[in-house]
Amino acid sequence: MKVAVASQGPDLNSRVAPRFGRARYWLVVDTASGAFTVRDNSGNLSTGHTAGMQAAGRIVSLDVGAVITRSIGPKAFATLQAANVEVYTVASGTAEDAIEKLRAGQLQPAQEANMQEHWT
Repeated sequence: MKVAVASQGPDLNSRVAPRFGRARYWLVVDTASGAFTVRDNSGNLSTGHTAGMQAAGRIVSLDVGAVITRSIGPKAFATLQAANVEVYTVASGTAEDAIEKLRAGQLQPAQEANMQEHWT
């Protein structure tokens, strides 16, 4: 399965980003092989209140089966759910830690957003 990890840096040792839509990078990881590609999300960092929805649209276009992030708003969550992309949240850690938890079955799909909308 391909998984997009919201990341603060461009490698698997980078911390999982605190906010889905404003992650600096997306690490698209093949959980079977461990291979990954880096997607720059810096253009979304200064976007207003639509950052999460724009990020969700980009993620859907990457044809991933799941997303791992620390927090996600309701509109982005709904967009991903509509595209059958599972959302997993972690409290902290690196992208590699999050992928290992997913592989080990230690993460459960989120049932709802865990962050309120932002009006900036």
